[in-house]
Amino acid sequence: MKRLLSLSILLTFFASSCGGKLPPIEPGISLDVAPAVLLFPAEGGSEVLTVKADGDWGIAIENKEICSVSPNSGSKGDYGIEVSMKKNSSYEPVSTSITFMHGSARTKVEINQEAASKPENDPNINTPEGYTLVWHDEFDEEPKDSGNWRFENWAPGRVNNELQRYVAGGEKDGKKTAQVIDGVLHITAMQHNDEVISARMNSTKSWKYGYMEARIKLPKGKGTWPAFWMMPDDQSLGWPSCGEIDIMEEVGVRPNYTSSSIHTKSYNHVMKTQKTKEIYTTGAEDEFHVYACEWTAESIKFYTDGKQFFEFKNDGKSNNDTWPFNKTFYITLNLAWGGSWGGMNGVDPSALPTTMEVDYVRVFQKL
Repeated sequence: MKRLLSLSILLTFFASSCGGKLPPIEPGISLDVAPAVLLFPAEGGSEVLTVKADGDWGIAIENKEICSVSPNSGSKGDYGIEVSMKKNSSYEPVSTSITFMHGSARTKVEINQEAASKPENDPNINTPEGYTLVWHDEFDEEPKDSGNWRFENWAPGRVNNELQRYVAGGEKDGKKTAQVIDGVLHITAMQHNDEVISARMNSTKSWKYGYMEARIKLPKGKGTWPAFWMMPDDQSLGWPSCGEIDIMEEVGVRPNYTSSSIHTKSYNHVMKTQKTKEIYTTGAEDEFHVYACEWTAESIKFYTDGKQFFEFKNDGKSNNDTWPFNKTFYITLNLAWGGSWGGMNGVDPSALPTTMEVDYVRVFQKL
């Protein structure tokens, strides 16, 4: 529940500051700000401060990443100031402050935000030992409505010489490339007019370390390239220096062979140095299987149906070229058509439409 602690501070007579004394206030300068403390829930939101000054004023925000203020300056008169806090997804409370300034007058408004509630494990979900379920999508509603996913809107050929067009919202001209049917996500590649359309979905949340898994039935057809993988929020170094975690990939030209890989500046498929392992997964295109990775500061382990088959270890050298996996990554689900790997032996247009089915995606972390 939101609580506001109201306090009006008249700085004509005094001012307070954390960490030292303020210079004397010039005679005749007044600045009223109320309340002096704001408390926000973990979900974030907006509250209103009142400001009354007898001249021009401005502000300084301690942490602009989580807090914003509008308007952030004014002149003589009374103002209603909207203070907004972003959602706090951490399990620790956060705080910041806003300092209002008018001449030599200063007053600070403290802003506190509650911690996110630690989730309880769902008894119906098999949770790895030592982990807690922190995010999941069981696909009970359309991905474009759930708030869990954002869609790419890409033209053919943007990456890997792939032939498909990824469409916004998982739909184009009434043709749905991503939809939920009976509690299962269907990502479909299909012919539409003179091109193939499909979907590439990225989770709106991201994580540093955890156990990520999805239950998937793979599509059929020469030219298909389904994937369940992860990319970092910070891609400023470019690929492959930013890092990539491929939890599961398959190409239709090699049906039922699934692979897991990592890519870094030192280890990537362009240099033919990528760290990868391919296994035969019986019935991968006819039935659901669970694909997962366990990502810690020490290593990334890959699993199919709960059995580990590959591990990439941190070399401990603090070298981004070999271990860029110390930052937040988001999850991607997509179905490509053709491309440098999926189309290495051509494509079979008669296989279209073809569908990748996803029963769920889950993320567990050690809290």
